[in-house]
Amino acid sequence: MEDDAVNGTRQTNRSSAEDTSGLVTAVVRISVRQSLSDFLQRDRGRSSDDGVGSMVCELMGGMTKRWRGLRLRAGSGRRSAPTLRYHDVHANSHSKYGHAGRVVRTHSRIRGIVVRVVQAYRFALDPTARQGAVLASHCGAVRVAFNWGLAQVKANLAQREAERSYGIADDRLTPALSWSMPALRKRWNQVKDEIAPWWAGNSKEAYACGLARLADALANWRDSRQGARKGPKVGFPRFKTKRRAARSVRFTTGTIRLDGHTHVVLPVLGRIKTQEPVTKLARLLTEGARIASATVRWQEDRWHVSFTVHTERPQGTPARLDAVIGVDLGIKTLAVFSDGRPPVPNPRHLNNAMRKLRRLSRAVSRKRGPDRRTQQRPSKRWQRTNTARNRAEYRVAALRRDGIHQLTTALARSYGTIVVEDLNVAGMVRNRRLARAISDSGFGEIRRQLAYKTTWHGGRLLVASRWFPSSKTCSSCGAVKAKLPLRMRTYLCEGCGLTMDRDENAALNLASLVERTVAGSGPETINGRGADLKTPPGGAGGRETSTPHRAPAARIRRGPSPTTGESLTTLEIQ
Repeated sequence: MEDDAVNGTRQTNRSSAEDTSGLVTAVVRISVRQSLSDFLQRDRGRSSDDGVGSMVCELMGGMTKRWRGLRLRAGSGRRSAPTLRYHDVHANSHSKYGHAGRVVRTHSRIRGIVVRVVQAYRFALDPTARQGAVLASHCGAVRVAFNWGLAQVKANLAQREAERSYGIADDRLTPALSWSMPALRKRWNQVKDEIAPWWAGNSKEAYACGLARLADALANWRDSRQGARKGPKVGFPRFKTKRRAARSVRFTTGTIRLDGHTHVVLPVLGRIKTQEPVTKLARLLTEGARIASATVRWQEDRWHVSFTVHTERPQGTPARLDAVIGVDLGIKTLAVFSDGRPPVPNPRHLNNAMRKLRRLSRAVSRKRGPDRRTQQRPSKRWQRTNTARNRAEYRVAALRRDGIHQLTTALARSYGTIVVEDLNVAGMVRNRRLARAISDSGFGEIRRQLAYKTTWHGGRLLVASRWFPSSKTCSSCGAVKAKLPLRMRTYLCEGCGLTMDRDENAALNLASLVERTVAGSGPETINGRGADLKTPPGGAGGRETSTPHRAPAARIRRGPSPTTGESLTTLEIQ
């Protein structure tokens, strides 16, 4: 009953907020319309181009002063882009420096307009021994609620399957159990005194978090089975164990706030000290940002808290708004660029730390470690050595993350258009000789960070088709080779005699995709925003790998390849 009352209150508040938002939007629209008519009457003698530009600047400046505190939806300020759609980008991350987030909606690409984003800020915690035990108890409550709900669902499915095997009609079967979060939580509230008599020692958000994760896992399995979910097939959820499951808990209600510059306040847990200042987030909260949730996770041998914050950040403008750069990612050289800037060498953090990791792993194996069969507890020496090994692994991850952030931030701040390839990383790591080097490079993380950082800084990210032969195509004459093994690091064109590093040639071909789209025929030749088409598999010279193809080895196709806008697509993150 209490939950229903709370839900009813929330719905009432939400409806009132929506009514207020609608009223504010209507008032803003009337004011915008009136300001437009006033401006046009005053500036009839001005030229069309200057009038539009000054109208937008003056209008937005006046509305900012007149309607301070209101969220102005200036979607009409976008430039026409029928063939290049800007999608909502969901790029979640938990960066150590709090640089990652999720873009909800971009108001406009005009300087001075803000972008509403959902951004994550992560801080390392320094809890006391008692607080650490309470945090571990909350994570255990998440696991208990998840396993209880999964057991109920599996028992219901097994019962219905057994009744079907007996020939019972479907309308007389045991009623199916609802997999929704409200239904699971209602059932949990009815039996929690029997299942977990100690439930009052933890926040109710811990049990709600476990049931919500179960509902999402079941929904993903059902959608994947029915073909409504993209990506690889999702298996049926499995029970979580204390030894393997990640320890984390999410708080969405209750007291979630900052206390000073080095403390946070969480439900039930109270005031917890942080190992780093939270000044940056505190400054955003004073400017109108709002904390939506807080997730506490045991990671890298310490507790971290990640705040999901709804905030607004100014729409940036790249230093070279009209510049286009092609970025070719590789193992030998991490990134090669098309504009002649020095390439970024691959730091190979994991390879450099392998000697130390091997030494520490041998030392750990010589110590007396834990044994689940005999209930043997690990020795102090084993714990110290294992901690040192884990710290070496965490340092590798931190170095890789920091280097990728520096690379992607520099690109997003400098160039208006960035073109990358749609690499099949999951298929590339199947090569056992290159799997470690590919995983250490972080190709997928680079593309993920470029997705939201280009949106933040006012640029755009274009992704070339997976089947576009960037390395096999001559950047001078456009000839396409049928084969180009990975061992050949220099591209030699048999048609025009071009000799160039294969990575530089690929970067030039990626950048030329945008130029071809601009110069091609069609209704969108003035802004070069690309077509939403892909080259079919096997076309344009075959795949970008050293796999044997059916085409003859000596076959070289000349002419423009691919066609205008054929292999250029916009980034769409579901």
